[in-house]
Amino acid sequence: MTPFAIATLALALSVDAFVAALGRGAQVARPGFAAALSTGAVFGAVEALTPLLGWAAGLAAAQFVEAIDHWIAFLLLALVGGRMVLHALAKSRPAPTAGGLVLTAIGSSIDAFAVGISLAVLGAPIVTVAIAIGAATLVMATLGTLAGASLGRRFGTLAEVAGGLALIALGTGILLDHTLLA
Repeated sequence: MTPFAIATLALALSVDAFVAALGRGAQVARPGFAAALSTGAVFGAVEALTPLLGWAAGLAAAQFVEAIDHWIAFLLLALVGGRMVLHALAKSRPAPTAGGLVLTAIGSSIDAFAVGISLAVLGAPIVTVAIAIGAATLVMATLGTLAGASLGRRFGTLAEVAGGLALIALGTGILLDHTLLA
């Protein structure tokens, strides 16, 4: 893979994390840069790890994993997004949890897992690709968290509901892309 192809892949895979981080940022009253960077680091670490796991699975059992990866992504993102919408509409809202952050990061990185499977077949430099994906995602999720917090302050519940619906739409898009449109 060329450096341009790796950079393009990394940016493309980080868009899901940006969208998910927008929703997370909308849930937080005023995250500082350190908190946004921490969220970005979780997304980046998960996004860097999943292509490595996909690569290993691709070497072992690509057909089985590819058959269900879109269902896993859909379920995780729909559950997290649905929970966000319900909490946004509730009178008392619990603070976002670390567990919810990790589940959101996993749900938004399932496509990187599938890419890892493909990279195993191509014989791509998986460590270089994983580092590039993780770095791009760190930046995009940090920016998404900060932007989501700004939107959350301006639009409150509406921004939080929109973030939850965006996660559900993201999961649905992955599911449709792998089932109806395949």
